[in-house]
Amino acid sequence: MIQNFDFKETELHGAFLIKPFYASDDRGGFTKDYSKEVFEKNGIKHELKEVFYTESYKGVIRALHFQRVKQQAKLIRCVQGKIYDVIVDLRTCSQTFGQWRGFHLDGNNKDSLYIPEHFAHGYLVIEDSIVSYKCAEKFYGEYDDGIIWNDSDIGIKWPLHLVDKLILSEKDKNLQSFKYYCTKLKNNSYGE
Repeated sequence: MIQNFDFKETELHGAFLIKPFYASDDRGGFTKDYSKEVFEKNGIKHELKEVFYTESYKGVIRALHFQRVKQQAKLIRCVQGKIYDVIVDLRTCSQTFGQWRGFHLDGNNKDSLYIPEHFAHGYLVIEDSIVSYKCAEKFYGEYDDGIIWNDSDIGIKWPLHLVDKLILSEKDKNLQSFKYYCTKLKNNSYGE
C-alpha cells in the first residue's frame, strides 16, 4: 500500500492537517512526515532547526505554549499512542484571533499538524504517547510563555472523559489567562 502526502488547510488559515507519505508491505511500513520540497510545493516554507520528542503518560496536558519572540512554526506528529492536539490563533491581525481547533493525532493515523508562527499549542494525552516536534526555530527558554489550558475565554472543549485524572506541570498550572495575555499585547509588553 502506498499513500502520498495529503495537505488539508484547517479553518485557522496557515495551519494544515497533513497525511504523510506512507508505504507498507510484508515487512512492515515506512513513513516520511517531512520533505522540504513537497511542503514548499504545497505553500509551506518550513526549515528545520530543531527536532525533539516528548514522552507523556495518559492524562498529561501540555498546554498552551508559545514563544513571545522568535516564534516557532512546528510540525507535530504523535508517533505512538493517542493525543488530542489543540492550536489557538494568536495573530492579532487574523479574523480567527483567539479561536482554537482540536485534532485527534495518533500512531495509527500518522497525521501531522503544521502549526505556523504566532499560535499557541498544547495537547491532552489520551494514551501513553511519544510526540515528535519538528521546529523551524530553536527553543529559547527566556521567551517561553503560555496561556492556561482551561481558559474560559478561549473555551477549549478538551475530551476529558477519555482520561481518569489530569497531570499538569507546576508551570502549566500557573500560566496566564487569555485576557491577561491580550492586556500585555495592548500595552506592548510583547515586543520582538
